[in-house]
Amino acid sequence: MEKLNIICVDDQREVLSAVLKDLAPLNDYFHVEDCESADEALELMDELDAEGEFIALVISDHVMPGKTGVELLTEVSQDARFRATKKVLLTGQATHQDTIAAINRARIESYFEKPWKADALLTTARSLITEYVFDMGLDYQPWTEILDNTVVFRRLS
Repeated sequence: MEKLNIICVDDQREVLSAVLKDLAPLNDYFHVEDCESADEALELMDELDAEGEFIALVISDHVMPGKTGVELLTEVSQDARFRATKKVLLTGQATHQDTIAAINRARIESYFEKPWKADALLTTARSLITEYVFDMGLDYQPWTEILDNTVVFRRLS
């Protein structure tokens, strides 16, 4: 079975802990990694890719020291290795221009304002990971218990 990873990025440990808690139902099926900066996330992605692992989803805060979440997700979207990787921006401080940049440059699939609803984040993550599995042509069957059945049925029909 392929190794699928979810990378969560936020410079505030308490926010990162909340995201990890909300995604905990996915832990039995996917590797959920946490990073405290964009550079740390990019380094981890390089390592995982070199090991032949897949990065299905990156969830990033926007306002961080160094690179912003939009800058991180833009780099991810422009890297041929991660073209299919799904991206979520999670923030409480983005301006209207930041949101437009995230959509146009980073090609994010979803945007959540803080505070977010845990069930909505989990549902979105499941749906995006399901899309990723099909986009990559992976066998979805090992993950049928956790994948979004609506997406599975739509993609199979």
